[in-house]
Amino acid sequence: MALSRLAAAYGVATSYSPSPGRTVPAADTAVIAALAALGVDASTPEAARAALAAREAERAARPLPPTVVAWTDGPLPPPLAALPPGTRVRVEPEGGGAAVEWEAPTDTLPEALPFGIHRLHVRSRDPGTPTGTAHLVVAPRRVRTPGRRTHGLLVQLYSLLSRRSWGMGDLGDLAELAGWSCRTLGTGFVQVNPLHAAVPNPPDGPGSDPSPYRPSSRRFPDPVHLRVEAIPEYAYLTGDARDRVDELVRRAGLLRDSVLRHDALIDRDAVWALKREALEVLLHEVPLGPGRRAAYNAFLAEQGTALEDHATWNALAETHGPDWHSWPAALRDPASPGTARARREAMDRVDFHCRLAWLTDTQLATAQRTAREAGMDIGLVHDLAVGVHPGGADAWAQQRHFAPRMSVGAPPDAFNARGQDWGLPPWRPDRLAESGYAPYRALLRGLLRNAGALRIDHVMGLFRLWWIPEGREPTEGTYVHYDAEAMLAVLVLEAHRADALVIGEDLGTVEPGVRETLREHGVLGTSVLWFERDWEDTGRPLPADAWRADCVATATTHDLPPTAARLTGEHVQLRHDLGLLTRPLAQERAEAAADVHEWLGVLSRLGMLPGGVGCEEDEIRAVHRFLLATPARMIGIWLPDAVGDRRPQNLPGTWDQYPNWRLPVADAAGRPVTLEDLADSPRLHALMAVFRGEGARTAPPGAHPV
Repeated sequence: MALSRLAAAYGVATSYSPSPGRTVPAADTAVIAALAALGVDASTPEAARAALAAREAERAARPLPPTVVAWTDGPLPPPLAALPPGTRVRVEPEGGGAAVEWEAPTDTLPEALPFGIHRLHVRSRDPGTPTGTAHLVVAPRRVRTPGRRTHGLLVQLYSLLSRRSWGMGDLGDLAELAGWSCRTLGTGFVQVNPLHAAVPNPPDGPGSDPSPYRPSSRRFPDPVHLRVEAIPEYAYLTGDARDRVDELVRRAGLLRDSVLRHDALIDRDAVWALKREALEVLLHEVPLGPGRRAAYNAFLAEQGTALEDHATWNALAETHGPDWHSWPAALRDPASPGTARARREAMDRVDFHCRLAWLTDTQLATAQRTAREAGMDIGLVHDLAVGVHPGGADAWAQQRHFAPRMSVGAPPDAFNARGQDWGLPPWRPDRLAESGYAPYRALLRGLLRNAGALRIDHVMGLFRLWWIPEGREPTEGTYVHYDAEAMLAVLVLEAHRADALVIGEDLGTVEPGVRETLREHGVLGTSVLWFERDWEDTGRPLPADAWRADCVATATTHDLPPTAARLTGEHVQLRHDLGLLTRPLAQERAEAAADVHEWLGVLSRLGMLPGGVGCEEDEIRAVHRFLLATPARMIGIWLPDAVGDRRPQNLPGTWDQYPNWRLPVADAAGRPVTLEDLADSPRLHALMAVFRGEGARTAPPGAHPV
């Protein structure tokens, strides 16, 4: 059938397997819509046949695909190995330098080729053979892994308030947490939520989306995380300007105190309104000194067009709203004459947003430097969201790389019969390959510049994503495949250049071979205690020594119940109260209690609960002793677990029913806990004593729970 062959030629799936041994066909409407988003007309059988013939002719006319991957310890890439004898190959290295040339056939790449993304040219001696160019990615086989085993804290930065922050956690708090936890608790890293730039809330708007996983831009960080008082120019405010900013500091204190008194939730929009006003005064009233000006100019030159586009979107959004689809037609194209004219007219606003990006970058660098100087092996672990808001800066500036009228989500599975629509436009795999993965590698380079490691949310998206046509239900989508080898090669290359680790969030349904491929390239996985069972045989908790080593082992995540809530069953009651249960409450409670009872039995038999069950703090410590008994290279401690917080930071399946992404870290009674309180918390220090080997023993090597 022409449609099936055409879909295969473009990486569009015509079926998928929601569970082992079960295959479900994708709707033809989804396949046709996905192809249309890739610029291919398959609306009729005749159109599909014509498109297939055109695709086959295109492939026959070019000797190379748009991007070729070469691993430094591997054989010659198949596209180069298949070149006819006598073909001349010329590689122009990334960044300039002498070209490298050879003649086919050969078995390996010349040793003179460095790591990088180079320009590849081929020319045959046969006049009838086509010539061509391509991008050549030369990458090391593996990203580095931890040199020694380490543990660290997992925290949503906005939730970590200190007595100095303005109503939500900031980069000053992050630096403090990193330095203190390393020197006092021996931590090797701090993992945070995505710090990407959010979509701004328009004046008198309904409030911006607080989720850090649906940002305006993944390329640049959000200035809401700035510590205003840490900006050097703040010290030079005088007169009325000083009075104005001091008043804003006072109002920020009231906002912070209302959250800490448990009178209010974290309000990102309110925090940003205060910070933005303070930054307007600061940047207008205090000029940069020569050294600071030179550093800013260097940042502008380094970031180039990407930063200019990002700042331009923000400037235009101030006038026309935060969704570029509703802007005047002349402004919807970042390269149009109308946009160029608007940019010139708003240059002061463009410069303001460029300055904010620079200031945020410098404070991120300070936080990472603080972590490393304190002795952390890794330091900050940044988080890369799956995608961006369709109306935001990245979708506007890079729109040719995004598939129109498509959204990313997940197909129906055992946990969600209706599937999921995340409202994120997907990248077009063909346009990525044609560009040599330029937007992807720029994104990685920006995130890794101030990180010791990068966590990739839904890392399976490097292989395939579930595309949902606009206006359709998630059940009516299909998978579209990406060139996973190229995506991984660029990832490994950029992580190697930054000397950083990579962690993949690979929870849930994972296509066969994905975890093995990631492990081959040094990408660590994510293992959560409650999900680690022998699913292929007994279904019982997986013995500690049977866990994979190449992972970050944790007790929970931001999308799951805190450990205290799971132990007490409060997470079931919460879902019941919000109408989220699909089965009777008694049945859900019984199943959750049986799960906890089984795990506590494991911990008791291993000697990790010397006082027996019944004490919540002892049980949480025992859970972490078990994590220590696994061979996991990294162990993550969810910071709210250290103080007994019962509330998840995000409750999937809810929107306004639950305060997702707006809760401060709190104790067992729900009272907010500041960074200063954490430092003095007996409960936290008792938990962290587990990582110094104090208290009950961990399991000896080879110990089994049953």
